[in-house]
Amino acid sequence: MKSTMNNILTLLLALAVWSVQDTSADRHSLKYFITATSGVKNFPEFVGAAEVDGVRVGYCDSNIQSAKPKQEWMKQLVRDVPDQLDWYKRKCLGNQHVFRRNLKDLSHRLNQSGGSHVLQRMNGCEIDDESGEIVGYNQYGYDGEDFIVLNLETLTWTAPSPQAFTTKLIWDREKERLEYNRDYYKVKCPEWLKMYVDYGKSVLQKKELPSMALLQKTPTSMVCCHATGFYPRLAMMFWRRGGEELHEHIEHGELLPNHDGTFQMSVNLNVSAVPLAEWPEYECVFQFGGVKEQLVIKLDQDAIQSNWIPPQKVPAAVVIGGVVGLLLSLLAAAAVGYYIRKRKANGEFQAVDAGPEFAQSHVGDCEQ
Repeated sequence: MKSTMNNILTLLLALAVWSVQDTSADRHSLKYFITATSGVKNFPEFVGAAEVDGVRVGYCDSNIQSAKPKQEWMKQLVRDVPDQLDWYKRKCLGNQHVFRRNLKDLSHRLNQSGGSHVLQRMNGCEIDDESGEIVGYNQYGYDGEDFIVLNLETLTWTAPSPQAFTTKLIWDREKERLEYNRDYYKVKCPEWLKMYVDYGKSVLQKKELPSMALLQKTPTSMVCCHATGFYPRLAMMFWRRGGEELHEHIEHGELLPNHDGTFQMSVNLNVSAVPLAEWPEYECVFQFGGVKEQLVIKLDQDAIQSNWIPPQKVPAAVVIGGVVGLLLSLLAAAAVGYYIRKRKANGEFQAVDAGPEFAQSHVGDCEQ
């Protein structure tokens, strides 16, 4: 978590560092993510999201002022158990006031006046079906840094940041809140998680393998290993040589949603640092979290897809067409820019849920 805006985008795009954890078929998780902001323009003051096994099932923010189920099976669940939706609606509204007050108290306690500040919380529970182990957690971040973490065994707060020490002393005295936390994360949260997994098993337990390809913009560009169409999102990609994962000359792309609810991701290899004779030793690997099976594609010059055409071989018609296309693009961009400015001037823009509806239509982080 390097910056305020990175944390916000990470939460909304559902690939938060807290969210991406190794999950197997025998381990299930229910996680809640909250982001409260002050002084951040064009972004809701409060955003909340709920995830089951890495799949977002609910969302609320200070603009819509309500909790919304995000999966068909979750919509059916709240129809069958109306108290669930009522609870989330109350939490959505109640937490807005609590987090707004906490942000104000923190900025005052830390002698901060003005500026942009972000308070985040990740809390929830995990169940290991095989061992029956239940793990609960409740942790906060402030302005992009770890701030304070609840120890459910000792019912005390741990302050990894010196700035949080005063907050720890205050929160450690809130015995009723601590007792509620223990009961919630050890009893209620696991009960709800089991119910959610039962309702959503047809979706949560399905797996769709991706199609993989090697892409390259020019012969000197990095080779992008791209996987798309996979589900669930808890997956990893890496390059390896001789069975060993590589970390040098590697760039990892973002996890991005597709319009059909599946996901895409990529990992780039700087082939300029790899002698051509050694290419057969390199492999790109895709693997679902907690699953041993892998999809592998070997680094092969003949398998690389590219739309690059050597400059001397570009037909004149292509050049003319490209110029015309560029002019049309510039005119379109100008029109869109004017439209956006008009909408902003009319106050029509508002922050929205950045979910799968805002899927990327381009090929992830691959330059094509």
